Amino acid sequence: MDTAILPSTFLLTLLLSVGLFFFIRASTKDRIQTVQLVSEQDEAALMSQLKEYFRSRSYQVAEVDREQNKVTFEGNVRPSWFLAIFLTLLAATGIVCLSLVVYLLFPNLSPIVLAMVLLSPLSGLFYWKKSGRLEKVSLKVETTQSEQTSSSKITVVAHRDELSELQRTLQLKAGE
Repeated sequence: MDTAILPSTFLLTLLLSVGLFFFIRASTKDRIQTVQLVSEQDEAALMSQLKEYFRSRSYQVAEVDREQNKVTFEGNVRPSWFLAIFLTLLAATGIVCLSLVVYLLFPNLSPIVLAMVLLSPLSGLFYWKKSGRLEKVSLKVETTQSEQTSSSKITVVAHRDELSELQRTLQLKAGE
C-alpha cells in the first residue's frame, strides 16, 4: 500500500473516534429548557390535569409555592436499554475500525489492538450510570384575561423530551 494512505486513514479514523467519544459523553447531558405554553382551560382545571399527568409519569410533588403559584415535581429518570446497547455497538464498531487501521500500521500489535474491542461495554455502562438521575419539573401557572375568554399561561422548566410529551398529551399551544 502507498505509505501516504495509511497515515491519512489513521488520522481520519482517530478524528472519528474523538467524535464518537464526545457523542457517547453527550448522551448523558441534561437538556433542560424553559417553555411557555398556553391552555384554554381555567387555572384550577389545568392544575388538576397537570398533577394527574405528572402522577401518571411517576413524578411526585416536591414543593409548592402558593405565593408565586409555582409547583415543583420530582421523579427518577430511568436509562434506556436501547440507547445503552446502541452506544455499546457504536463503540465496538469504532474500536474495530481504529484497531484495523492500527493493525495495518503496526502488524506486531494485532492481539493487543483487537483486544481493545472488549472495552466497548464501558460506553454502555458509562451511559447507564450517568443517565439515571432525579429530574425536576417546575411549573408556574398564570391566568391571562382577554376580551372574549380567559386562558392559562404555563411556564415549564423541564427536559426537552418531557416538554414535548406534555405539550402533545395535554394539547397545549406554544406561548410567546
